[in-house]
Amino acid sequence: MTHPDPIDAASELELQMIELALAYRPRVTAMFTGKCLWCDEPIDKGHYCAPECRSDHEKELRAIKHRRANEN
Repeated sequence: MTHPDPIDAASELELQMIELALAYRPRVTAMFTGKCLWCDEPIDKGHYCAPECRSDHEKELRAIKHRRANEN
């Protein structure tokens, strides 16, 4: 990353940060079922019917993971 223009350097750094964020984002491993993973509401695409359902489901999954970690 040896750019004489600071804007080019900033742009390259931004792209690297985006690539890292995408590489380490949490992934939903469930297959599409036509129902929201949290409330079973019928949906046309994705895994959740609303951002609130996604948030609630992620909180529950973190709580389960935390409980398992504390059992050991």
